[in-house]
Amino acid sequence: MAITRRSMLGGALAAGAGIGTMAALPRATAAESAAAAGPPGDVVGKISVGYQGWFACQGDGSPINSWWHWSQDKSKPPSPSNTTIKSWPDMSEYSRGFTTAYPNLNGGGPAQLFSSWDQQTVDTHFRWMRENNIDTAALQRFNPFGSEGPTRDGMAQKVRQSAEANGRKFYIMYDVTGWTSMQSQIKEDWTSKMQAHTASSAYARQNGKPVVCIWGFGFNSSTRPFEPGPCKDVVDWFKAQGCYVIGGVPTHWRTGTDDSRAGFSDVYHAFNMISPWMVGRISSAAQSDQFFTSVNTPDKADCDAHGIDYQPCVLPGDLQERHRAHGDFMWRQFYNMVRLGVQGIYISMFDEFNEGNQIAKTATTAAGVPSGSGIWALDEDGTACSSDYYLRLTGDGGRMLKGQIALTAQRPTAPVR
Repeated sequence: MAITRRSMLGGALAAGAGIGTMAALPRATAAESAAAAGPPGDVVGKISVGYQGWFACQGDGSPINSWWHWSQDKSKPPSPSNTTIKSWPDMSEYSRGFTTAYPNLNGGGPAQLFSSWDQQTVDTHFRWMRENNIDTAALQRFNPFGSEGPTRDGMAQKVRQSAEANGRKFYIMYDVTGWTSMQSQIKEDWTSKMQAHTASSAYARQNGKPVVCIWGFGFNSSTRPFEPGPCKDVVDWFKAQGCYVIGGVPTHWRTGTDDSRAGFSDVYHAFNMISPWMVGRISSAAQSDQFFTSVNTPDKADCDAHGIDYQPCVLPGDLQERHRAHGDFMWRQFYNMVRLGVQGIYISMFDEFNEGNQIAKTATTAAGVPSGSGIWALDEDGTACSSDYYLRLTGDGGRMLKGQIALTAQRPTAPVR
């Protein structure tokens, strides 16, 4: 299995997470939760989901014309020995599927996958967001100056069209991983291409400003070697352009340890909103409780003290590693973050079939996965779950965040309708 850009250091951090208490604690007071918050907008008081939109297939008409993000060798169709994915999508609502080199599904029929390049795929995903009251999508954008650039440019337009059609919001989320000339090129890309999308009625705004996220500053990783000075320059530049800037930062940004390099405090505190990464850091409800005490609570206090909005990650769990506990893991995170009084919640991720952390519709039983693949379906722990379960769970988490349902440690969402 290929290591994805955001799962590095996860094992070591998770191992040190410890086990916490499952006791129910009260919600933060209104005064505490409002300390740093801007007014409700398209990210404050809202559920945002990370949207990769990076899957392509040979013959799908995309400029990249390869099995992009489905295969290790993207010139060849994915197979058990040539794959980058950990979960299998429920393909029943896609108008077109592309046949892979996996064996047929256990339930019969070819093992097919979708292409994000198909407008119908993006339309389907944004319809699911609308149907489940998911507010905002953060479109991931990597270095667009290489061979992937035309495909990434096209995906931005497709996401804009679907967001407008479905009454959802979207914003550009730059990931600086491996982007050598990031400091100058990210500014060029914004002014020459992505800024034009802020004219859309669907482009997310917060405090009246277009939202931009920059993910990856300060990470203790050789693929993100940038020094504090260039990073601070980029944050300040986007703010000078009139943007509300979110920082996708390391889990331990506040202490400058573990996955965070030292010396980045001024960079982190320059952001309007901080969204620390959590994939690979926790894998159980008990660990969510431990992070609530040792990480999330002091993180929010630091943000409050600096007038920064706090948008922690909530993740469904790695399905292939059997972390999900039929929704109990994800719901405990929703409960912990809402009782903390956070300004917004970021779901990691909508369509992350590579890391197995997707909330998009997923195969429900072994009948829906390729024979002999070893890929787990949503019923891996013996509890039947409908393919849209994690979409519905996210919708209910959003309702609790907005005060539309009471704070509750018991998930109100049944695994099957």
